[in-house]
Amino acid sequence: MTATRQIEIFSAGCQVCEEAIALVNRIACPSCEVKVLDTKDQTVAIRAKELGIHRIPAVVIDGQLASCCADRGPTEEELRWAGVGQALS
Repeated sequence: MTATRQIEIFSAGCQVCEEAIALVNRIACPSCEVKVLDTKDQTVAIRAKELGIHRIPAVVIDGQLASCCADRGPTEEELRWAGVGQALS
């Protein structure tokens, strides 16, 4: 069984969120398991708060908020630096 990198995208369904989802899906590799979570769902909103998410879209990689999502939106460079698109061995 191959290990997977868990990637969660917290979204409100807006155009900016859709662009972030497309970015993550474009750079994700077979080791990446991508889930899109709707922050309109109360359970998702509670999880977002627990993770310290104050802005969306936000990307969480293996349970950690990507550094680019703390102050601004996700960027390809920072998501790749965090491991998105890199196969796990």
